[in-house]
Amino acid sequence: MVKRKIIKIDEDKCNGCGLCIPNCKEGALQIIDGKARLISDTFCDGLGACLGHCPQDAIHIIEREADEFDEDKVKEHMKKQEPLKCGCPGTMAKELGKEEEQEEEEGGKRRSKLRQWPIQLHLVSPGAPYFQNADVLLAADCTAFSVGDFHKDFLAGKKLTIACPKLDEGTDIYIEKLVSLIDEAKINTLTVMIMEVPCCSGLATIARQALSKAKRKIPIKKIVVSLEGGILSEEWI
Repeated sequence: MVKRKIIKIDEDKCNGCGLCIPNCKEGALQIIDGKARLISDTFCDGLGACLGHCPQDAIHIIEREADEFDEDKVKEHMKKQEPLKCGCPGTMAKELGKEEEQEEEEGGKRRSKLRQWPIQLHLVSPGAPYFQNADVLLAADCTAFSVGDFHKDFLAGKKLTIACPKLDEGTDIYIEKLVSLIDEAKINTLTVMIMEVPCCSGLATIARQALSKAKRKIPIKKIVVSLEGGILSEEWI
């Protein structure tokens, strides 16, 4: 270890908005438990490209003992992160348009029922205000493509987060995110929607593990979808 410049995050000031993340080209930051975190000293070059994008003035450069910046490890890390990085402020928490009161004609164009952004579980901030006391739908990535009326029948009135238990890395972080949603955001219910394929059941397991670690206990419903888009089962777990 050497004494060098590196970022420090004031967790009391950080509100988990995520604006710093796309501006860190080394992928050294993630939103975990509703706060920006430095995931590894070796990924931080200490130049502070993220500083000017924090609206809370929560990030500063300090000098301390730290592992040296490792460009090779950064390259390896970024190869794994590329699907999540778009080079734009796409991780910024946003509340989208409010629900329309009027009924929609069956034959007309249906409006999206998505009411927040981002939705990928690695990117969501449990501290975002729209999660407070919300009903949350945790959907496997493929379900929305299988269920024709996904928005109307399952997403309406809920906040959404999506994940794939087979292909995603860092599912331990998923558990901590869900614990934060249960204990800190105090969500009312969690609905887990998965495909019938065996690997998809891991998402329900993650939800169960989160509930067992959380201080609060909330109802969790599991919905299993067939490959043709039918609902095979709905049960409270």
